Amino acid sequence: MTAISVGQPWMWAAFIVFVLAMLALDLFVFGGRKAHRVSVREALAWVIAWVSLALVFAALLWWYLHSHVGAEVAQRTTLEFLTGYLIEQSLSIDNMFVFVMIFGYFAVPPELQRRVLLYGVLGAIVMRAGMIFAGVWLVQEFAWLLYVFGAFLVITGIKMLIFANQQPDLEKNPLLRWLRSHLRITDGFHGEHFFVRQNGLRWATPMFLVLVLIEASDLVFAVDSIPAIFAVTTDPFIVFTSNIFAIMGLRALYFLLADMADRFHLLKYGLAIVLVFIGGKMLVAPWWHVPIQWSLTTVGGIILVSVLLSLTLTKSKTRVTGEQR
Repeated sequence: MTAISVGQPWMWAAFIVFVLAMLALDLFVFGGRKAHRVSVREALAWVIAWVSLALVFAALLWWYLHSHVGAEVAQRTTLEFLTGYLIEQSLSIDNMFVFVMIFGYFAVPPELQRRVLLYGVLGAIVMRAGMIFAGVWLVQEFAWLLYVFGAFLVITGIKMLIFANQQPDLEKNPLLRWLRSHLRITDGFHGEHFFVRQNGLRWATPMFLVLVLIEASDLVFAVDSIPAIFAVTTDPFIVFTSNIFAIMGLRALYFLLADMADRFHLLKYGLAIVLVFIGGKMLVAPWWHVPIQWSLTTVGGIILVSVLLSLTLTKSKTRVTGEQR
């Protein structure tokens, strides 16, 4: 585990400026304020852009550390970032399935989904920043919490394996029921607006309910994903940057894969196994240190196998169905 952060004040400032600049470009330059349906081509371009930026960041991090603190620290820290990014990106895919369910439940038109997800990203960044710094402080003050996190991840992974095929019923969601009982809600959407005035009164639109549920879902998933990265590193700079890169790329990933979500039905099992592996790694740390290279290879291999099996089995099922017809 990294005991001292590699992040210098100027590195924190530069990264935050970079994130704010990218959000500003999205909102004011690339049409974030204008409702439109995100095409597969546009989504793919953004996915490639965010993955490329994460890799460029890793390369710059390695170059800086190699020049100032040596090759060993540079290699270890860069691998920690890449492993953390892969873990966070993988676990965020499960959040994508929830987005699909929420948008489907409220029948949100595709052209209205982009902006609400942008606000969702902003909220997620603020929430995760608070949780990350709180988590880092707690782990530094109470090192035994790492074993609590490990046990929690193992239990969560096992529960995911058992209930992977069960879809939550939003109609029974307590948060949604509370909102509906305490707010005046319009019958339909009013563009991308979260609130409108009708007869002199302020009404919430279904889009506001969508936003609240998206923020709530990210909070729930952060409870899993943030402890998971502590199995890799406790360096707040690496934890924060890997989380933010994963969050920033999640929206593009959603628009790229949303229409194909059913084809990745085995991915949830893969994510569950990843959680069990990471939790187990934390629990056995006093007796056996799993090299960071092994963690990166194992997590990447589990996700790749689950994706390939999902696509292969779905393709086979489609072929059989077509032949029966």
